Amino acid sequence: MEFGFLYSSFIFVLIVVVTVFKGVKIVPQGSKWVIQRLGKYNSTLSPGLNFIIPYFDRVAYKVTTKDIVLDIPSQDVITKDNVVIIANAVAFINIVHPELAMYGVENYRIAIQNLVQTSLRSIIGEMQLDDALSSRDTIKATLKASISDDISDWGITLKTVEIQDINPSTTMQTAMEEQAAAERQRRATVTRADGEKQAAILEAEGRLEASRRDAKAKIVLADASQQAIEKVTLAIKDKELPVMYLLGEKYIESIKNIATSGNSKTIVLPA
Repeated sequence: MEFGFLYSSFIFVLIVVVTVFKGVKIVPQGSKWVIQRLGKYNSTLSPGLNFIIPYFDRVAYKVTTKDIVLDIPSQDVITKDNVVIIANAVAFINIVHPELAMYGVENYRIAIQNLVQTSLRSIIGEMQLDDALSSRDTIKATLKASISDDISDWGITLKTVEIQDINPSTTMQTAMEEQAAAERQRRATVTRADGEKQAAILEAEGRLEASRRDAKAKIVLADASQQAIEKVTLAIKDKELPVMYLLGEKYIESIKNIATSGNSKTIVLPA
């Protein structure tokens, strides 16, 4: 009889301990727990010590309240000018109301990924290629505004979204590289042509200046010869002697040039 009483007491105490244990929940910092009562949402437990009704309440979901990083997979996007580019992003979200995130959508991660991809295709599809490649901040702001309201219905806040990569497709990159190479070749050709043009202009200007100087020198020499002839004429009062003087001067100059020429071997002077 005494043994039976002790056994019953032990069973009773054990049930009480298990019941108390099931009714006490300690939620760690950075988490919230969603409680269901008889299969229906009942409450959300915050970090710290919490109590539930054992056997009726159970922890259905354990949700983190820390910021969650969602990597948005790369996808092909067609711009307004029908160019295929590859774009991906990363989203930072925070679950504010765990019950909405758990019961409002089947899988909030996949839902947000699909929503970001769809919005990104729509935004870039309204832009030209050059604008899409150079307007990341604009795309980011538009993307954040377009999906913030949608995910708020799931109790989720979009902290920020960043555009990781916006690159042309492989085919487009090859075409752009060829275009850039052709443009560099064109610029090199233009630069070379401009250089040759400037060199030709400088050479022509040099020849023109040399011709002017030669002409000026000849004029000065002619004036000097004329003055010399006039002086000789005045001195000797004979009109034919100046001519003979000029011819003799030219004759002596010619002999001097022949004598200094490298091709001349023998010089024969008239008697």
